[in-house]
Amino acid sequence: MREELGVRLLDPGPSDSAADRARLLAPQLKALSDPNRLHLLLLLAEGPRSVRELAELSGMGQTLVSHHLTPLREQGLVTVTPRGRSNVHALCCEALAGPVRLLATLAALTPEGADACRSPGDAAT
Repeated sequence: MREELGVRLLDPGPSDSAADRARLLAPQLKALSDPNRLHLLLLLAEGPRSVRELAELSGMGQTLVSHHLTPLREQGLVTVTPRGRSNVHALCCEALAGPVRLLATLAALTPEGADACRSPGDAAT
């Protein structure tokens, strides 16, 4: 069942307790829980951008954009690279993959969750 979902699921070892995984995941999910931050992540998924560009595209002020980028950077979900007199922010797909994999793994633990993770064209087995 796990292989057919099209997502590389986690295979937590016996040393990883549910409490340990929750402690690691909670700060990342908290950083992702704000609609403004998700909006910025979606914009960064299109490509790296400066705070000014993100402000223009999102309709938020530059100060608010910077404020929302801080927790995303702190959790390693966004990287920043100096370029001239500004900084360019980019989505860190590897860091974002961790919470996604864990949530997909949780969903795949039940038949209903596994069905929800399948693409509509996938055959159920």
